[in-house]
Amino acid sequence: MKTLMLGNEAVARGLYEGGCSFVSSYPGTPSTEITECVAVYQEVYAEWAPNEKVAMEAAFGASLAGKRSFCAMKHVGLNVAADPLFTIAYTGVNAGMIIGVADDAGMHSSQNEQDSRHYARAAKIPMLEPADSAEALAFTKLAYELSEQYDTPVFIKMCTRVSHSQSIVEPGQRVEVSRKYEKNPQKYIMMPGNAKMRHPFVEERTRKLAQWAETCEINRIEDGTDRSIGIITSSTSYQYVKEVCGDKYPVMKLGMIWPLPQQKIKDFAASVDTLVVVEELDSFIETHCKELGLACVGKEKFSCIGEFSQNLVAEKLGVDTVSGTKLDAAIPNRPPVMCAGCPHRGLFYTLAKNKVTALGDIGCYTLGAVPPLAALDTTICMGASISGMHGFVKSGGGEGRKVVAVIGDSTFMHSGMTGLVNMAYNESCGTVIIVDNSITGMTGHQQNPTTGFNLKGDPAAKIDLETLCRAVGIKRVRVVDPYNLAECDAAIKEETAVNEPSVIISRRPCALLKYVKHKKPIIADDHKCVGCKACMKIGCPAISIVDGKAKIDNTLCTGCGVCAQLCKFDALQAAKEA
Repeated sequence: MKTLMLGNEAVARGLYEGGCSFVSSYPGTPSTEITECVAVYQEVYAEWAPNEKVAMEAAFGASLAGKRSFCAMKHVGLNVAADPLFTIAYTGVNAGMIIGVADDAGMHSSQNEQDSRHYARAAKIPMLEPADSAEALAFTKLAYELSEQYDTPVFIKMCTRVSHSQSIVEPGQRVEVSRKYEKNPQKYIMMPGNAKMRHPFVEERTRKLAQWAETCEINRIEDGTDRSIGIITSSTSYQYVKEVCGDKYPVMKLGMIWPLPQQKIKDFAASVDTLVVVEELDSFIETHCKELGLACVGKEKFSCIGEFSQNLVAEKLGVDTVSGTKLDAAIPNRPPVMCAGCPHRGLFYTLAKNKVTALGDIGCYTLGAVPPLAALDTTICMGASISGMHGFVKSGGGEGRKVVAVIGDSTFMHSGMTGLVNMAYNESCGTVIIVDNSITGMTGHQQNPTTGFNLKGDPAAKIDLETLCRAVGIKRVRVVDPYNLAECDAAIKEETAVNEPSVIISRRPCALLKYVKHKKPIIADDHKCVGCKACMKIGCPAISIVDGKAKIDNTLCTGCGVCAQLCKFDALQAAKEA
């Protein structure tokens, strides 16, 4: 029966139907839902790993044992997993192994616009790139076949629009696949002598896959009525091209984005007057065409910056959309902001008030950089806050300054621990603030090793952050409630004044967690309010100024009471609980 599925949901269905038995991932938008969706299938073991490197290594281990496996991550997560990636490319696999990576053109929830296609080429691993949910399901199943036929892990490359858009799929039946593990040191032990013998295999594998790319059905040519232009494209760019052009121009739609065909592209180019490459981000396909000696139009028309749209493609191709309609209305920006009742707000207010140099990290707490809080100085990558603070302090950046690193509980488990070990081992100063909101907040409330529950919500081992920090050599560890501004202020003043490393754990559950019970909304007294706007300094979306007076939106306010602590006139008061 045909049904609508998100692209990520369709990948999960493809994993199930393709006989996947093991999934390990770290949540990262826009890839997160793949693992969440596959976890509902009882035949598939699924887990959240502490980081992407661990997830990929675990998936390789499952493949080695003879079970089809999968790991998922977003584009920047692939950087974390790059170490095992390049070596697994040499060893190959036993049972099929798929690596799901989701790019984020437009940086909807990311710190860069990295193009993951370069990893496929650099690691010499095939990459399939679906353009809709039906292809996401079909390509995932195909990827397992290619993985086992060519003895290689296979990339499935998604992007925000394909991951989070719905289209029609037709689910099928599951196949069960299992292979026997046989000890093979020459294949799997990558010491130099064995690795030297595997490199020629990798090159030959790439040559064979390139031959397959010449005739495979997922690289197809769709004819057009006007051969003055021929378009090569893939993924969501293909959807924009078809929406704009319909069947007007011939289109080569690439489903295998690495290795790319050669003769097929040459033949297509010879059949049209002008070759145009439409691809988001880098000139990956365009560069390949030019290496083949073909003249083509690419990035001089289509930027390597930002996300495409049907309007942009229509403009650059100089045509109207097939339907004759375009989205002309300007869509207002909606600046990101911390939720009302967010436990991080009080802490960031206190950091800003104390004029602290704060090196930030990746998470929803990154919004502490946004005015009016404007409390952060840097955000680089997962775990960089602690390591960066160490280098900053050791290089004299901390002289006469209060310096802290701010990192979430999940991010700390991902890659912050090693930075803290480095601080203790190399006798650094500075204060690490772990903002523990009891969940992985930014990607949609996934469990992590500090929550006490696994992916399926079952009880699991729970990391004790205080004990862990002390175990690596940090003597000064304290816990504060970020709703208590005086407590936060005292902790920050005291810990940043000592000449040794310290940890503050700012602990309060995310305000959006279903089990968190909120107090009644704060009451604003018009008669006491003098319009000083001190309450506006925390940037809470539940507070506004109307006719010079503070107003509380009862539909948003969680009664956290942080704003009331800022009001010197008692105009903001906690409601009496019934």
